[in-house]
Amino acid sequence: MPTSILEKRLFLKERELNALLDITQVINQDSTEAALYKIFQFTLLGQLSIRRMVLYVREDDQWICMVSFGAGLADFRRVPLPAAILDHCQGLPCPLKDFPGLGPEWEQLETSIPVVEKGRTLAYVFIGNLNEDYATEEATKFLQTLSNILLGAIQNRRLARQRVADAAIRKEIEIAQEVQTMLFPRTLPNDAAVAVQASYVPHTAVGGDYYDVVDLDANRFLFCVADVSGKGVAASLLMSNFQAGLRTLLRQQADLATVAQELNNLIFRNAGGDKFITVFFGLYDRRTRVLEYVNAGHNDPLLLSDAGTVTLLKEGSIMLGVMDELPMLKVGRVEVPPRALLLTYTDGLTEVFDADHEEFGEEGVLRVLRHNRYAPLTTVHRELLREIEAFNTNGSRFADDVTILSCRFK
Repeated sequence: MPTSILEKRLFLKERELNALLDITQVINQDSTEAALYKIFQFTLLGQLSIRRMVLYVREDDQWICMVSFGAGLADFRRVPLPAAILDHCQGLPCPLKDFPGLGPEWEQLETSIPVVEKGRTLAYVFIGNLNEDYATEEATKFLQTLSNILLGAIQNRRLARQRVADAAIRKEIEIAQEVQTMLFPRTLPNDAAVAVQASYVPHTAVGGDYYDVVDLDANRFLFCVADVSGKGVAASLLMSNFQAGLRTLLRQQADLATVAQELNNLIFRNAGGDKFITVFFGLYDRRTRVLEYVNAGHNDPLLLSDAGTVTLLKEGSIMLGVMDELPMLKVGRVEVPPRALLLTYTDGLTEVFDADHEEFGEEGVLRVLRHNRYAPLTTVHRELLREIEAFNTNGSRFADDVTILSCRFK
């Protein structure tokens, strides 16, 4: 081999080694993705004398131009990757002259180099005005290797960021679960006048349903069932705010209409009208057997008498948080007959569908209630959940949270 050719090859190998060292050094410095793309550009320009280069990278199954440099080149961030390249340039480098009709933007580029990992094309490097000493098959393979190193480092950074983000989300969910658990009452009334039972089946790790029972004095207690729009941490925090407001108002001995109006105002201020809460408030007096209630856009509770008649508790207003003032608010009032059963629930109980897209609905709930009219409340709840699971086309995987709160009046 002539000395001049050998010297050229050694010189080119030295440049490649310098290019590899430059890229490796920046990777080891834990540089940003933008810095990695920039050093890639400068390395090709400075060490390998490549004068024009365009890099397209696959991002979520879309091809995006990440690097474009060279005199006279178009703005390739606005130029889609040609389908002809995607279809016919796979694995091996391709001369662009083999693809007529690509458009004037591509005329100053000469070669397409696919960057492939495990049979999947991750990127395309397009080069032009290449130093003739570097226009070899061996040099092209080095460009593929260098590009693979770059993209591997970028992918590792994204995975690391995703792991950090996933850990943060898991921590948020743990906190939200703890908050939600703390919201539910630890004990429920069960005395000579009334028995209360509650069941909660979340759809996700953190649901948007809520129930509460609060003793006001020796004779009266307030109970509510609520459903906040949305799920997850945001819904949990809004419900926590709702509960804090409710407990504060009850300590101030506010009447039911005031409780509903003030909580509506609180939710509207905090959520700005973007979220809302449907809720049923019930205030029962053991001494008078009178139940006062407000239904704020919630599913109508079912009051089943000993004779089998059903009363739907509809009085109230719209859901909380939609407007700054609740329109046409009305407090309902009903005298509860002996041995009556009241069932309050969220829409996850009724909005369950079978394979024919038939809804379980209110009729399905009433059917289960009538069949288990005098069973213990735990049995009533268990049968309701068993029935909707058997009815549901997805079995126990419900599409929404399911909350049931029932009262048996003695």
